[in-house]
Amino acid sequence: MSGPILIWGAGAIGGCLGAAFLRAGHEVVFVDNVPEHVQAINRVGLKIVGPIWEDTLRAPAFLPGDLAGQFACTFLCVKALHTEAALPELAPHVATDGYVVSAQNGLNEIAIARVVGTGRTIGCFVNFGADYLEPGVVTYSGRGAVVVGELDGTETDRIRALHRLMKDFDADAVLTLNIWGYLWGKLIYGALLFATALTNDSIADVLDDKGARPLLTRLGQEVGRVAAAEGVRTEAFNGFDPAAFMPDAPQGVIDRSFEEMVAHNRKSAKTHSGIWRDLAVRKRKTEAEAQLGPIVETGARRGIATPLTARLIELVAEIEAGKRPLAAENLSELAKGMT
Repeated sequence: MSGPILIWGAGAIGGCLGAAFLRAGHEVVFVDNVPEHVQAINRVGLKIVGPIWEDTLRAPAFLPGDLAGQFACTFLCVKALHTEAALPELAPHVATDGYVVSAQNGLNEIAIARVVGTGRTIGCFVNFGADYLEPGVVTYSGRGAVVVGELDGTETDRIRALHRLMKDFDADAVLTLNIWGYLWGKLIYGALLFATALTNDSIADVLDDKGARPLLTRLGQEVGRVAAAEGVRTEAFNGFDPAAFMPDAPQGVIDRSFEEMVAHNRKSAKTHSGIWRDLAVRKRKTEAEAQLGPIVETGARRGIATPLTARLIELVAEIEAGKRPLAAENLSELAKGMT
């Protein structure tokens, strides 16, 4: 890449990406809104721990208000609920001929395009395991799908160059002409992860629970119906099979997808989702409204009922507010919406 790569949000996703780019010889600049994290990176470097690789990388880090200059390649890696707040600060630093890559969960590309323009927005889908542990320390705990694509489905010189860059992070990174298919597919899978986070059980254990699978299937199919109504052809990744979350999917297809998702998550050192970590460890607001809210809104616009998704948002909010404990019984409460 020509010029330094700007990583806006040096937490789980941004920290792992930026560190990998540094290891590959690229120049990187970090921005984060946690002063202690910025200070630690500047003082001793960003430390990556975990089973994939471990290293400590040095690169300049800034608080948003202290950054100067413009950048050709920017990765926005903040949580979805912080996207709207980050964009006014980020936008002045995007070069006229530059672009923003949304390495996030959800449909953040829509908000980014409104601010910097569709032509300066690139879609990105990531499903690797990572967590922010403490200032200056991020764990890279499991490999997962890494995909980039132009929003209009074309193959351009810049997306080919970006794909080459992403292969410096993961050799299996994919260039797609259907990035919306991956993003909506992740919304289906993400809804399942939010459901697992209602409990203290691991992702793999909940997905492996035969008693929970009818609920999880109905939840996934609810989101799948909305995606289909939007004209999106969802894509498969890491054991997730979109065919399993279409109406009237054969039971064999459903079972096989669950078994493959379980197998993928069993291999990761990241046993619980970042959603669960926000609720159980960091005691902070999750991305439930930012990720799941658009599903409910789009469903309403398309005339598709989404009672399970709407109730899931409510249950997560109750846990965030301390009104409901994390417990397996929450899945039973969510299941009441199946009627």
